[in-house]
Amino acid sequence: MNAELVVIAYGAGTNSDALLIGMVEKGYPAPAAILFANTGGERPRTYEHLAVVSEYLVKRGYPAITEVQRVKKDQTLNTLELRSYETRTLPAIAYGYKTCSHKFKIQPQEKWCNNHKPFKARWKAGGKVTRYIGYDFAETRRWMKAKVEDDKYFYQFPLVEWEWDRTQCLAAIDRAGLPQPGKSACFFCPSSKKLEIVQLRTEYPLLFQRALDMEARAMPGLKKVKGLGRNFAWRDIDLALQQKDEEISMPECGYCVDFASE
Repeated sequence: MNAELVVIAYGAGTNSDALLIGMVEKGYPAPAAILFANTGGERPRTYEHLAVVSEYLVKRGYPAITEVQRVKKDQTLNTLELRSYETRTLPAIAYGYKTCSHKFKIQPQEKWCNNHKPFKARWKAGGKVTRYIGYDFAETRRWMKAKVEDDKYFYQFPLVEWEWDRTQCLAAIDRAGLPQPGKSACFFCPSSKKLEIVQLRTEYPLLFQRALDMEARAMPGLKKVKGLGRNFAWRDIDLALQQKDEEISMPECGYCVDFASE
């Protein structure tokens, strides 16, 4: 059998970074491809981090990270945000489904692999491609239930093999001299915690407004969910923060100041 063909699903988060750094540290051969599924909705810092990690890899003989995206039949970009806007709906996870991840992350990567000549040749010859997944050692439920093989792929979990948990993943990133990536997710993700929503409003007000616009367009058709937060609307958080901002910036009443000094 020919040399192992490896493709890596890169998520631009802590585990993905640690997986690649560990491969470099341990002398793993360069993979055939490192794929990042761009939903079009990541925060700017994620795209900036992507470039930093890609540069790190290229300097060490690894391929640059390849971005893949979902496109329409006419080959125009089809982002999750655009789809939600056109259909006046929220991302599927707001309704309790995980199809947005499948359609905008898994499918674009699978399409790229299906058209990659070395992979096609391997499958035609009856072989399989190896796909590395970045589950860490502490994610027991995920990697113990994960499949290890199907008709096209062998699935391997290097972080589990190395027994690297979250702490060790963070340490590996520090050793490599790379910045910690933080959480990678769409800026309008319905799974965002309230603190993350507030941070988005502060750091990226234009993106926050786009999320509010998405929610507003979907509002007329919502029945079982209240908004982007599922059981709450992001606009309510925004209104509460606006009220708080107004209270803080409100000038003192001259009458009250005079009265208090008497």
